[in-house]
Amino acid sequence: MALFLNEDHVKELITMPLALEQVERALKDRALGRAVDMPRARIQTTAGIQHVLQACAPELGYIGFKYYFSPPGKRGATYVHLINMQSGKLEAIVEAVLLGMTRTGAASGVASKYLGNPGASVLAQLGAGYQGMGQLEAVVKALNIREARVYARTRDKLEAWCKKMGAQLGIPVIPAASGAEAIKGAHVVNIMTKSTTPVIDGDWLQPGQHINAAGSNALSRSEIDAKTIARCKLITVDSRGTARNECGDLIAAVETGKLSWDTLPEIGEVLVGKTTGRAGKDDITLYESHGMGIQDIYTAAKLVELARSRKVGTELPM
Repeated sequence: MALFLNEDHVKELITMPLALEQVERALKDRALGRAVDMPRARIQTTAGIQHVLQACAPELGYIGFKYYFSPPGKRGATYVHLINMQSGKLEAIVEAVLLGMTRTGAASGVASKYLGNPGASVLAQLGAGYQGMGQLEAVVKALNIREARVYARTRDKLEAWCKKMGAQLGIPVIPAASGAEAIKGAHVVNIMTKSTTPVIDGDWLQPGQHINAAGSNALSRSEIDAKTIARCKLITVDSRGTARNECGDLIAAVETGKLSWDTLPEIGEVLVGKTTGRAGKDDITLYESHGMGIQDIYTAAKLVELARSRKVGTELPM
């Protein structure tokens, strides 16, 4: 029978350290040819958009996919399916709203660990929504962050969000008056919005900063301005194929010949040493995160392993 883990089960099992470990492993395995990831496929309808992320993890014995349907302005159903590669049978279904938020944040945490300067301790973040929770926690847990400054347009919600996250993470999480104020003096900068126009001015950046841009997963979205792209010494993506389809932040630089989709370094290649990472302490580096099914498969597989050992979840009669 297939094991089903709902959101409550996932909440009981998942931690950010677990997600950081599994996402790093997934990225390394893919870069070494031990795992396969397919760019997200979408079906657009008048009622909403269906998204499917497929991946294969022979190291774990699973092939599978995550799918979610998003009606306009709503969060729809999200599930990861794990299929046993030996038996060909469905082994688990994992509800994946919290899982997805956590592993998305974890990807930025892993990138910060490898691309940030040693000793990075101050984090800036633009965006204070649900997805921003994972971004903040992941970088705090991946690095020795002592202080975070967050900016978002709605002040009342921002102050409540910062208070909640500060209590959860045990560090000062300060609501900033502007994006520029948040970024000044920070060592790592997270950007997680749904904006279609840039929310950052490249003139705000300072030498040595690392940027995680995680909100632009459609060509219609663009969180980063041209000056930011121009100032980055190293630009990495999670997947060249996915970036080509989804990275609104980089499309202008590609169209003007400043970048090429085919030669963009992937973060997994940096992790395994196939591509050089940060070259100098004053370099500004950028990680463009769009989401990968392989990250979902590895994280869900670990949750299923824990669930079976702790007798958590529901066996489905199928």
